[in-house]
Amino acid sequence: MAEYQKHLYMIVFPINALVASQLEPRAFAQHYTIGSARHFQGKVVFAELDINFRDPYFKIEEYLEKTVPHDDGMPKRTKFISSYRVLEHVPLDVIQKLYLVTVNGKALELSPAPYTAENVPGLIRIFQEIEPISNLIASRLDQRSFGKYITSDTAKGASRVCFTQVDLNIEEFLESSKNREIIVSPIPDSNPYRLLDCLTELQNIQDKTVKTISLSSVLHSISYRVLRHGFWFFDSDDNMLFFPIPSAHELETTHYEWWKNAR
Repeated sequence: MAEYQKHLYMIVFPINALVASQLEPRAFAQHYTIGSARHFQGKVVFAELDINFRDPYFKIEEYLEKTVPHDDGMPKRTKFISSYRVLEHVPLDVIQKLYLVTVNGKALELSPAPYTAENVPGLIRIFQEIEPISNLIASRLDQRSFGKYITSDTAKGASRVCFTQVDLNIEEFLESSKNREIIVSPIPDSNPYRLLDCLTELQNIQDKTVKTISLSSVLHSISYRVLRHGFWFFDSDDNMLFFPIPSAHELETTHYEWWKNAR
């Protein structure tokens, strides 16, 4: 019988789950999106964890022992370990790779890197919280300050979070919406009037730093192409893990198969 390497995967979107598998990352991506009717149909974001990671909250050892090939020799595709409060119990230093999966199962592998950008202070940004909360947020805070803010305020955040940034020309949207009775949101599945109100308030009230646009995620509807910079993981100890998305040029030239399917 064939020998298969075991993996620990943490699904970040559309659910948060810890899964053992004998599939390699790209095969896991295809299986989870298009290979099984029992799983989610749509884009998926998941991370590969250090196979040696253990935490008392999870029965990892028990489920890894059950992650064995089927009688016909085929690898065990998924063995769910936990589907509740997963990120809360996963230290950032065991997250090794992040995979962005298209609706047809194409996976882009991201590696962690230092986040060294010099951010313009006070610039309004749009953040999509991914896990464990899923609010769409407009904020004057930069990425580092926003991560610290949502991991230090338990009333509005959590001890560990994952979020990304939505690229939006805010000045253009505000200008095009002036004196118009009917406006259209440039962000799918978001209320254009709520978006306008939030951005206008942040623009006019300098002491205001955060406004919630929506309580539900738009990651289902927006394209990977409109995400800016990458994905951030933060915890309440001020630790940050950043996964940069390659430039459009690099995606087109080096990851074209993924890029052409990135919707």
